[in-house]
Amino acid sequence: MSDFVHLHLHSQFSLLDGANRIDDVMDSAVEAGMPAVALTDHGNMFGAIEFYNKARARGLKPLIGIEAYTTPWSRHDRTPGKGSSNHLVLLAKNETGYRNLLKLTSRSYLEGFYYKPRID
Repeated sequence: MSDFVHLHLHSQFSLLDGANRIDDVMDSAVEAGMPAVALTDHGNMFGAIEFYNKARARGLKPLIGIEAYTTPWSRHDRTPGKGSSNHLVLLAKNETGYRNLLKLTSRSYLEGFYYKPRID
């Protein structure tokens, strides 16, 4: 068993950016002897429940996260041409962290969406 674990991984749920299918990721992680694997899709947690269930079914520890789009300005600012967003990988340590990620992603779509779901 390897101690190496992928902590930054996109799936087909990273819209227009990811090609990995969750089943294929699980198969590769098991084959490599990894004890855990993370899912950090861009700006969303659409695949989190499927990922969690499939990881557990294969004996892997699921690490749920997101790669958030951050803006140095307010997420409410929609000034054209002001600049691009940055990326920040966030992983949930426990259920509280998971719930916080859900809140952040919800706010990013409801309050911060400007081409992409952003947080500040």
